[in-house]
Amino acid sequence: MLSCVSFGGQSVSRIVCASPLIAGRRPPIASALKLNSAQIQPERQTQSALHSTHRSNFPVATEMEPPIEQQQSGNSSLGGGFLAKKPYEPPSWASHLNPIPSHVFSLGHVHALCQYISFIYRWNLPNLPRNTQVWLKRDDLSGMQLSGNKVRKLEFLLADAVAQGSDCIITIGGIQSNHCRATAVAAKYLNLDCYLILRTSKVTSLPFQKTVTCFLEEISALFLHMLQVLVDKDPGLTGNLLVERLVGAHIDLVSKEEYAKVGSLSLTSLLKEKLLREGRRPYVIPVGGSNSLGTWGYIEAVREIEHQVQVVNSKERFDDIVVACGSGGTIAGLAIGSWLSNLKAKAKGLGYAMNTSEELKFITVVAEATGVVLDPVYSGKAAYAMVKDMVEYPSKWEGRKILFIHTGGLLGLFDKTDQLLPSVGSWRKMEIHESIPRKDGSGKMF
Repeated sequence: MLSCVSFGGQSVSRIVCASPLIAGRRPPIASALKLNSAQIQPERQTQSALHSTHRSNFPVATEMEPPIEQQQSGNSSLGGGFLAKKPYEPPSWASHLNPIPSHVFSLGHVHALCQYISFIYRWNLPNLPRNTQVWLKRDDLSGMQLSGNKVRKLEFLLADAVAQGSDCIITIGGIQSNHCRATAVAAKYLNLDCYLILRTSKVTSLPFQKTVTCFLEEISALFLHMLQVLVDKDPGLTGNLLVERLVGAHIDLVSKEEYAKVGSLSLTSLLKEKLLREGRRPYVIPVGGSNSLGTWGYIEAVREIEHQVQVVNSKERFDDIVVACGSGGTIAGLAIGSWLSNLKAKAKGLGYAMNTSEELKFITVVAEATGVVLDPVYSGKAAYAMVKDMVEYPSKWEGRKILFIHTGGLLGLFDKTDQLLPSVGSWRKMEIHESIPRKDGSGKMF
């Protein structure tokens, strides 16, 4: 779907698709670790540094950040800047946008004393059109628990939540939502409770029931294994759900039918009103963290990309930026930032939704060929759509330099193991000839 983003009177098209000792005895470790979140306040500090490291031809670097007054808090970080909260200064080319965030947290993995910056390097995908280059920006490497494009949005959204004095976060998404998992982890980092509304299915069926789905463009039927979780049953511990439940997120399940009829805004409002009546101070983050504030995550990412390119060669340019498009905040930030900055690349949003068996096969082929593991809902579908278009219409892509942004979602693959099994690498029993000497105790297992 093509929509328009307006700024400064202009418009640009974009594609949107936690106990002390009691009676002299030590309490159980698990109980001792339960801290009162009201006693611990989020980190309010910043770091100042200049850092540069290299990966392939593109170095990573940041500009100097002015130091601000350090304040004591429960989330102290020794030197790295992780969980640092600092005043935000937008790029000069985006200073006229409104609203401009007042502060930003540092939530991704950091390099030395710097903010998180993801590497860019040449991605050697097979069978590319003539003179076509694909470069990969690894936003999936911002952390295992807290990874992907959601981190950039949450750095701004959670800074606003803390500034408003909130004590808990509400957000909503699908049963395997990467955004919900990232929000649950980030909230706990900042000592905030997290409430998740997860959309699932009320259809009664056995787990991993095989269903046949016919696609118009395919001659044969595709066998898809769908995990259908019931709203009145334990959702399990698969993929993102495992992390969410480990970090203590409060989960409310809603059927996809009710979700469609009530809507995400009404559902989060209902939960917000309930928490307000209980004396809580909730902060609502929309689906995917995509609103005007969350979009700043990828406006800022454009400044990062621009700086990475300039350090190598100011004359180098990307013709296209390709990224998966779901709730629209990532592609909106990239489109706005690219248009306003000197980057001037075309931002293209591709792929999102339930995967097909062909797309899962593509993920295994890419992993085996390049070592890059894509996810089944976002980047995997986007990369598949991009390569498919290159094969069908090579002239459109010949001679172009493309930056593909990997937005994370690895945990989503754990929900697809049954479907992936036929496509992944082979295994075999190791052959050990009978002539090989054997002696008990020869092989230590530690």
